[in-house]
Formats: sequence, C-alpha cells, structure tokens
Amino acid sequence: MTTTGKNSDNGTHEGKPSTAMGTHPEVAALLGRSHRIGADRRNTNFGGGNVSVKATGEDPVTGTPVELMWVKGSGGDIGTLTEAGLAVLRLDRLRALVDVYPGVEREDEMVAAFDYCLHGKGGAAPSIDTAMHGLVDAAHVDHLHPDAGIALATAADGEELTRRCFGDRVVWVPWRRPGFQLGLDIATLARDNPQAIGVILGGHGITAWGATSEECEARSLEIIATAERFLAEHGRPEPFGPLLPGYAALPAEQRRARAAALAPVIRGLASTDARQVGHFTDDEAVLDFLARTEHPRLAALGTSCPDHFLRTKVRPLVLDLPADAPLEQAVTRLRELHEAYRKDYRAYYDRYAESDSPAIRGADPAIVLVPGVGMFSFGKDKQTARVAAEYYLNAVNVMRGAEAVSTYAPIDESEKFRIEYWLLEEAKLRRLPAPKPLAGRVALVTGGGSGIGAAIARRLGAEGAAVVVADRDATAAATVAAEIGNTDRAVPVTVDVTDGTAIEAAFASAALAFGGVDLVVNNAGLSVSKSLLDTTEADWDLQHDVMAKGSFLVSRAAARLLIDQGTGGDLVYIVSKNAVFAGPNNVAYGAAKADQAHQVRLLAAELGAYGIRVNGVNPDGVVRGSGIFAGGWGAKRAAVYGVPEEELGAFYAQRTLLKQEVLPEHVANAVFALTGGDLSHTTGLHVPVDAGVAAAFLR
Repeated sequence: MTTTGKNSDNGTHEGKPSTAMGTHPEVAALLGRSHRIGADRRNTNFGGGNVSVKATGEDPVTGTPVELMWVKGSGGDIGTLTEAGLAVLRLDRLRALVDVYPGVEREDEMVAAFDYCLHGKGGAAPSIDTAMHGLVDAAHVDHLHPDAGIALATAADGEELTRRCFGDRVVWVPWRRPGFQLGLDIATLARDNPQAIGVILGGHGITAWGATSEECEARSLEIIATAERFLAEHGRPEPFGPLLPGYAALPAEQRRARAAALAPVIRGLASTDARQVGHFTDDEAVLDFLARTEHPRLAALGTSCPDHFLRTKVRPLVLDLPADAPLEQAVTRLRELHEAYRKDYRAYYDRYAESDSPAIRGADPAIVLVPGVGMFSFGKDKQTARVAAEYYLNAVNVMRGAEAVSTYAPIDESEKFRIEYWLLEEAKLRRLPAPKPLAGRVALVTGGGSGIGAAIARRLGAEGAAVVVADRDATAAATVAAEIGNTDRAVPVTVDVTDGTAIEAAFASAALAFGGVDLVVNNAGLSVSKSLLDTTEADWDLQHDVMAKGSFLVSRAAARLLIDQGTGGDLVYIVSKNAVFAGPNNVAYGAAKADQAHQVRLLAAELGAYGIRVNGVNPDGVVRGSGIFAGGWGAKRAAVYGVPEEELGAFYAQRTLLKQEVLPEHVANAVFALTGGDLSHTTGLHVPVDAGVAAAFLR
C-alpha cells in the first residue's frame, strides 16, 4: 500500500513495509531531508548530528507489521547519508528498555542493549543518540549542531535567551552527556510541552521533531533561522572586542608565505606522539578572531559541543606574538608553547582520569592558531585534519554568537574529559580499520604525471600516503592526482625541476596542502641517446640540468623542509642500471645517472643525523608505460641494438637473468619496499629493478 500520511498512536508513521524490492518511502523521505539539511554547514557540521524516522515495516519471519525506527548509525555524515548508514531497530524492544534502565550511573550499559533491539542484521551500529530518537513520541526527529543554536546553548544565560528567542515553542534542556538519560529527559519535555517543536540542548545543540518528514525539516530550519535572526538583531557589533595592535591579518601573499614556512615546524611539533597530516586555512572569520583582544581568553575556554572538542581537543595552541614577529622568533615561541601545551594536557588527563579510563591518546594540539596567518589543524589523514579545522571554525562562530548576546560559557572541563575519554568513544576508535603502511605520510613525486613517476604516485597513494604529483605538464599531473583521489588524497603541482624557485614553490604548496612532506621521489628525467661525437654541449647540459642538477635542487629543498619538520623522512632517487653499466651511445644519460647514484651515497652520509634516509632504485628496460621511451629514447635504443622498436621490451627481457620484462609498477614496488617500514634501518642502498643484469651487479 502507499503512504497514508497520518500518524499512528505510538508516534510511528504508517507506510509501505520495507521489502527487498526497494527503499521504504519514509526512509527515502528521511534520506532526502538528511541530504538537504546536511548540504548547508550552517545547519550542522560534517559528521555531526543525526536523523531518524519511525514507520511500519514487515517482520520477515511472521509477515506481520512491526514498528521500526531507522536512525543514522554511529559515524557518517547526514549530508551524504545512505540507507546502509542507518541503524534499524524494533521500536517495541527499544522502548521496553525504559523498564530495565538501571539509572544514569550505569546508562552506558544501554548502548550494548541496543544490539538486542536490532531488526534483522540491523544495518549500521546504533549510536549513543539512539535513545533520543526512539523515546521521543514523534515519527521524525532531527538532532543537529548549528552554530547559532550552539551559541545560545553555550551562553551563560542560555535558558533565558532561549525563552526570549523562542517563547514556549522551543524548550531548554540543561547540559547532560549524550545517552539514555538525555533521551528520557527530552521525551518527558516533549510530552509535557505539546506546543514545543524542539529543544535547545545546553552546551550542545538542538533537537526538533515532527509528524512528517516535511514538518520535522521545517521545524529544524525554523529553530536555526530564528536563532540566527535573534543573534543578528540583539548582538553587539564587536563580540570579540576591539582590534589588537599588530595582530591584524598579513597581506594574502605574505600570509601564505609565512604559513608555508611555519607549517612543517608546526606539523613536526603536532606529530611528537604520532605522525599527523596537516591542513591550513586563513578563513576570514579565524583571522578576525585572532586579531581581537578577547581571543586569548576565549581560545583558552575551549570548545563545547562534543562533536567539536572530540576533533579539536579540549583547547587549541595559540601563538602569542604579533603577526609581523620575525620568523625565527615565532618558531622559538611555538616550540616553547608546545612544550607547555603538552604539560597542560597531561595535567588535564591526570586530573580527571579514573582507573578504567583509556590511556592518554597523545598530548599534542590538534589546532594551532597563528595571529595574522591563520589556523593549522592536524589529524591521522588530510580529511580528519580538514574536518577538525571546519569544527574549530564552527566553534569560532559559536563563540561570536554567544559573546554577542551574553558570555561564552562552555561545558565544564571535567565533562569534556568524560566525553573525550569515554569508554564508548574508545570502543568506537578500536573498531576503526588498521591504518595502511604509509598512513599519515606525505609523498612528493617529481615527474609524477606519466610513466614510472605516475606508477609510483599511484602506489604510494594506494598505501595510504597523501601525494603531491609534481610535473612540468600541469594536465598530466592533475590527471594522475585525480586518479589517486580527491584533494584530501592528492594534489598536483606544476614544476620544472631545473628551476630552483619553482621547486621551492612546489614544496611550499605541499606544506600548505598537507602540512609538510615525508617522502620525496626524485624521478623526473629525460634521455639523450647519442654517441660521444654526436653529443652536443646543449645535449649534455640538458641531460644534467634535469637529472643531476634537478635532483640536487629537489633534494636540497626537501632537506630544508624535513629538517625543519624534525621527524626524519625518505629521499628516493630513481636512478638506472646505466649508473653502473657502460653501454654504447649513452654518455650524457649514463654520466647524469652516475651523478644521481653518488648523490644517494653523499646525502645518505650527510642527512642520516636528521633521521633522513636516502636510497636509490636502479631500473632497466622499462619500455611499456615509460615516458622516456615513448619520447624517442626507445626508437634510438632499438636502433643501437638492431631490433624493431615494438620488440625492444622483449629484447631487454631476454638479456636478463629472469627473462622478464620490467614495468613501471615494478619500480613503484621497490619504492614502497624502501619506504613502507620494513627497511626502516636502511640508507645509502641502491635496489636493482632490472630482472637481473649481471653486468650491473653492485660491487
């Protein structure tokens, strides 16, 4: 039967039972509402909030109707929610938990009980907010984290402001940690206030409900718009105080240059306990916040909404110097502040930790604020770092709203700890899949737009690294980066490795994109196949400019960044069998490769003190998929050996010990072997990838 559009007595919505034939119409309506609300970050932050619907489904055993609830499961984002991301529970069993609820001191036990309420396999894992949705007697429920709503929720007189803003249409709920008791509280308020369309959750966010999906969505948006209008009409013009002399934003070009210089230093500090990937933003709202007199006080108070501080930590690290302070002074002060931050965080943990608390997860900041420059955020990968920045920007907006009409008063620090080190949160973290070998590392590959370089970039990306694809062909670099993934996974940069200024700019781009670099592959190259007498000075200079000089310039820029970062790193040179084997008509190429080979040894000796490993890979006969061979080298080498060009790969294979052709992917395998962790104590090594050329054996 089709949807009737009326409510049942128990707050569920009658409709077509869910079957294998397709999505239940009420679930389809829920997903549509979820996507519309989640598309606007003013309504809720990425990964925050949840939505639900109660409707009639079918018991697959008896074939009789059964009342079900579909609710966003643990994790995920409402803007991109799919049916697979919904937990499905039997409403009768969920509501029966009220009769066995042991009280607030043991409410965490109820999360495990949700598993016994699942319908069939139940879809996604039920979240802590399941009770909030299931116990409220309404067919549709939204729980959101809009900046305007949280501004009222974190104001010192939030209850009175809520009454002034909404009258009795929205009810105030004092702060309570998410869980079963909060669900009971909201259900009671909804029952006792039939005129109410939702609640403001103290320190947290909003919840709204409705008889239909359309009504619920309209009420959610009404609460948000009303709060925004109230703040705009009643707020004072400078909630963060007057401008602080010397703290105004630097001009855009100067600002980003300073950010690129600071990013590796800050990333290194933020990676003291565990390697992090970085993100930088100079959003105008953040710059204005840092330019005002009240920013030190407000930043020290930290964020309030649980979704915020779980991703941004209890508070940020804030550089307490004017924007134009000398770079060296800023670096020194950041190191001092980082040491103090770690001591303070450890003290915070020790103050509140109990015998069963999870171990401290690291004492480094997730958010670092630099006046005049912007915000640096960190996480296990780029997406996590970027989302942390988005959450702190939400927090800045929340503080602005609260300070505009009152005083910002986030939840107590002890409550923040209870959530940050919640055993249920720890269990969620433990369910995450194991990280890939290169997770948390950033790779830059020169010549990454084609051939061997593209294969290396793809392999490093597949193993978890964020990748900077560097190539003088902008289109080729962009194509390979897009193959690896979105800009959280890979970015292209256009660079000619013979241009030192362009190389410095490429590393600056990497620092702004990911916070720094950990793994650099010197792969860019070309080849001139001529006899000694036919090789011109221009041939010689071109060959050495690209490979010998180019590798030197890239390695020098990489070393500067890696030393500033202070976390070690890898330099890998794609050299050649020709670095140690003398072949005919190959003087410029072979000599340049020999130069690269010795750079590996020289730099391994010099950079080891900084934990930087330098190794090489010596391929040979990479014909198929090779940019060099496709560019004319193949035809010339085929002529030297007297074989058709299309048979050159097979010719090379037959002269090897293994009788196998070498492909770009085989070279990429060697790069991963050198950098993936198993050879962590190896430096100065050259790995042959030539299927066995006895004349090129290293001695």
